[in-house]
Amino acid sequence: MWNWTDRGSGRYYSRWWAMPERMAGIPAGERVLLLPHCLRPSDRCPGKPGREGFVCPESCPVLDCPIRILREEAERLGYKGVCVAPGGALALRFVQEKKPRAVVAVACQKELLEGKEAVGKLPDPPVVEVLPLLRDGCVDTEVDLSAALGLLREGLSSP
Repeated sequence: MWNWTDRGSGRYYSRWWAMPERMAGIPAGERVLLLPHCLRPSDRCPGKPGREGFVCPESCPVLDCPIRILREEAERLGYKGVCVAPGGALALRFVQEKKPRAVVAVACQKELLEGKEAVGKLPDPPVVEVLPLLRDGCVDTEVDLSAALGLLREGLSSP
């Protein structure tokens, strides 16, 4: 559950109460992670947009990139897939193709609301857990990394 309070300049204060019962029993291999491409540090990012979403080079030199950190953790946990999308249409297509039992999504409030609605209309919709950005604006956005990592691990025993 989230509380939204506008703090000016596109910043939001968010509070998350874990709902482990929603993710419990869903293994990492049945989950996908959706991330917005705007999380990348635009001045240092060597990644490129691609047909399947934003493509990060395997040897990315940007060690503090939130996309890199979250992708690597999802892969370490055994997630079914990670999509770094420029918008909701690509993210929805990814969910339709992967058919996960659970979706962990990080995005701005608008994209999260629209995405949850669209995914909810799918046949046999997955559980969707969301984390809104701390600062949005479509470029160089911010996420609470510890909350995002916690959400990725929610309901999983440590591998």
